[in-house]
Amino acid sequence: MERFIRTRCFLGDEKFNLLQKAKITIVGLGAVGGYVAEGLARAGVGHLRLVDFDTIQLSNINRQILALENSIGLLKVDVAQERIQMINPECRVEAMKLFAADETMDEILTPAPDILIDAIDSLNPKVQLLVAAHNRNIMTFSSMGAALRTDPSQIKIGDIMSSNRCPLAKHVRNRLRRQGIEGGIQCIYSTEQVHFSYQGPEKNQPPASEYENRGRKRNVLGSLPTITGIFGLTLANEVILQLTKDI
Repeated sequence: MERFIRTRCFLGDEKFNLLQKAKITIVGLGAVGGYVAEGLARAGVGHLRLVDFDTIQLSNINRQILALENSIGLLKVDVAQERIQMINPECRVEAMKLFAADETMDEILTPAPDILIDAIDSLNPKVQLLVAAHNRNIMTFSSMGAALRTDPSQIKIGDIMSSNRCPLAKHVRNRLRRQGIEGGIQCIYSTEQVHFSYQGPEKNQPPASEYENRGRKRNVLGSLPTITGIFGLTLANEVILQLTKDI
């Protein structure tokens, strides 16, 4: 009782019990997804499925809550699982070392969660996940681009089809429309105008996993821990509000 006394005091017992019964899946445990997991664990969500194939790298330390000197080289899902169970030993945590792709969607989304969080930063896997969740009628919150932003006042929540001024969201919208999807996916995005300055793929990185060669090499985009953290905690907050809104 004492561990979550302030949450119970704020929400009341009935709403807090809904959090404890909730089953949430988070795909992507990087700069945004790590903070989503942190926020939901500290709120008392009772069941978290964590999906990520990657390991923690030294370059993650500037913005990822899971990245510490002693976690370099470890799987993100394993580090997250241990951290969450240190926060709440009663939380059921499933750690799934998987790459989000068409052939892994059934495993990721079965059984269907109450809410899915998409915190993937690669376009193809992101769209595949969103399409699969939409076709299964799974409520989804998705993170758009947080890199290169500095103004938290321009962070918005809304349907993906109403998002604007976010280059990543534009690409996602276009691809979803090709799949016949015209809405129904909530996302967090920024309306701050950004000017991309690609530096090319990160060099001298050790192979993260057997999935490393899947898809295109990622470009390096500068980002602040403050904005990516705000994205993640805002998504966690939206999930909490959604789970408790009907009482």
